[in-house]
Amino acid sequence: MKKVLVVEDSATARAFYRSTLESAGFCVDEAANGLEGLERALLDRYDLAIVDINMPKMDGYAMTRELRGNPDLLGLPVVMVTTEAGAQDEAKAFDCGANYYIVKPADPRDLTLTARLLTGSRP
Repeated sequence: MKKVLVVEDSATARAFYRSTLESAGFCVDEAANGLEGLERALLDRYDLAIVDINMPKMDGYAMTRELRGNPDLLGLPVVMVTTEAGAQDEAKAFDCGANYYIVKPADPRDLTLTARLLTGSRP
């Protein structure tokens, strides 16, 4: 079973991602901010990280840069899901190392398809 780390400060959004991804057959862990997410990523092995941009302690941009700076986590696919809909925000996400960018609210089918594609999972 593929393992996904959801890094999001909103408990409601975390619950939505968990429900959507678990119903698609993924195992899901959660973190409430980028610092906690980075710690979890360093302590366990994940097949995908779903990362919000605007969070306390460490935002998604900084977390993704830290992931990309660690040789052991370099290959971890990162999907940024955020309310930031500007082209400059999307460009910044990709510059930090994100593999995909979704503007909230995330469509459950798109989220599931993206997770499957980036983890090599079959329906």
